[in-house]
Amino acid sequence: MEKEQDDVSSIHNRFSLTLVNPGSHYFSLAASMGVGLVIVLATYFGYFNNLGIEEFWYRIPMVLGVLAIIQVLDTRFTKKKEYSKSLHSSLFGNMLWVVTILMGILSSVVLGKNIELFFITFGMILFASFRIGIYTTTLGLSLKKAWAIAFIQPLAMFFVLIPQESWYTILSEPLGIIYGFAFWIIATVWSRTTDRAGRPGMESTHKTIQAYLASQGNDFEDAEELMEQHATETKVGTSQIKFSSKDGSNEFRMVLPEIHPGPYHPVGGSNIPYLIYKNLESSAMVMHSISDHALNLPSRNEVNNYLKNLENSVVKEEGMTCTEPVIVQINKARVTGMLFGNNPLLMLSLSPHGMEDIPSYIKKEIEQYGKNRNFTKIMTIDCHNAMGEEISSEDGEDLLKATKSCLDSLITKDSFPIELGYANSNDMDVWTEDLAKGGLGITCLKINNKKYFLGWADANNMENGVREKIIKNFEDEGHNLLEICTSDTHYAAVKARNRNGYYQLGLITSADKLSKWFLEIAENAVSKISSAKYEILENETQVKVMGQSIYEDYSKALENSLRITKMFVIGGLGLFITSLFL
Repeated sequence: MEKEQDDVSSIHNRFSLTLVNPGSHYFSLAASMGVGLVIVLATYFGYFNNLGIEEFWYRIPMVLGVLAIIQVLDTRFTKKKEYSKSLHSSLFGNMLWVVTILMGILSSVVLGKNIELFFITFGMILFASFRIGIYTTTLGLSLKKAWAIAFIQPLAMFFVLIPQESWYTILSEPLGIIYGFAFWIIATVWSRTTDRAGRPGMESTHKTIQAYLASQGNDFEDAEELMEQHATETKVGTSQIKFSSKDGSNEFRMVLPEIHPGPYHPVGGSNIPYLIYKNLESSAMVMHSISDHALNLPSRNEVNNYLKNLENSVVKEEGMTCTEPVIVQINKARVTGMLFGNNPLLMLSLSPHGMEDIPSYIKKEIEQYGKNRNFTKIMTIDCHNAMGEEISSEDGEDLLKATKSCLDSLITKDSFPIELGYANSNDMDVWTEDLAKGGLGITCLKINNKKYFLGWADANNMENGVREKIIKNFEDEGHNLLEICTSDTHYAAVKARNRNGYYQLGLITSADKLSKWFLEIAENAVSKISSAKYEILENETQVKVMGQSIYEDYSKALENSLRITKMFVIGGLGLFITSLFL
């Protein structure tokens, strides 16, 4: 699994590339108008300053008007007819043109030479070359179609920017033509090469990029289709501890799906914790089991298949007693355990230090150790309650030592009748950008006349130290809050324009505010405490999961494309610099 983790980390580390575009198409519209204005000013003050002011001013609205019209028309040529992408690509293309014009002026000043008109032609063809790249990679056009429309916007702007009597003079500048079409060839070769960068695992890198970008606008069908093509069928398990009052009127479940939330919102099983929660009538805590992105469900079809089959869970054991919690801390590693009959429930955390998903080798070793101690079913939770890097070997060893010590201690503990109360935030106003649709929940277990609280949040991890602040606030109120676990949902209430691509719980909402909410829910849970029995439920479902190879293919395509792009950028920049000395 280490290689798969490396591939996922590599892909995630490149997420910031998706933030290059402005967050709003209104910004791109305004910025492109500003750049268009600079193009007019730079062209006339730098290259045509012999013309009268009356020849100059009326071209500003003409250039900006043509630019705005072509930006709208451009949407007709794109696969998804997206105005925002048309604006973004227009902005960056015009920026290349204006940089070329300004660099031509600067080079003439620095080198003490005459201003060369070929920079206007060069910049225009460079703009068109950029359009080839952007249309083939992100907007879904074939290379031939991109060639056919690449010049529409640049030429339309050129003809209203330049006086008619100068059209032929500028367009026939040999250096402008030579340099411009050199970049045209570079853009064409770059497009071809990057599209094939992921072969043989990925047929078309560009189609994958287009599917991803479309999914960011909730058009997820193409992305799910591509992922489902790579998916493999396997059996996944789901464990539940179902608590119910003696009269059966109240039920609460702690769910440990073997599947992993993801791959990313809104594709596949990104919102699976909430969907499970909702299917269980909002009376559940859907925990993060020890699982990784190889166990992502690739499509809504597989999500529905999984949810439907979850109804076929089988009762493996039942009882009415459990032990008091046992907490073992070794260095950064902390394990909280309880024993239901002969079935340990273990919660693993490194908070406040944090980590990525607990690797599968830890789960295997825990299960083997438990088997050797004759436990029936070990249920292990990755609390996922602090941000961090991939777990180190030292921290992994500490987690294993703490877990084994916890299991050894649980064997010696007495069991007591279970009393339980559960409440959630459904009737509270707790909407925030760092919390998903399942909200917050608290379970209060009263064991041996002592109350123990367990918190849950439908969120993608927690800001470091937030758990500790909330637990301290509970202590100040005389409550014992054992842990706060997150579901690791990949649902995003809003699109986060940061490196992670999401807001972890506590990044937007303060720890004090979260504490206030949790304490209110805890009081509600206490008011519902009643005697309860438990049932251990098991389910096994045949589903398609994304597997490991898909991340290897994606990572390879991404890294190869970026390496190719760097080579072309360095070569293109060198070629551009030579033009400044002519």
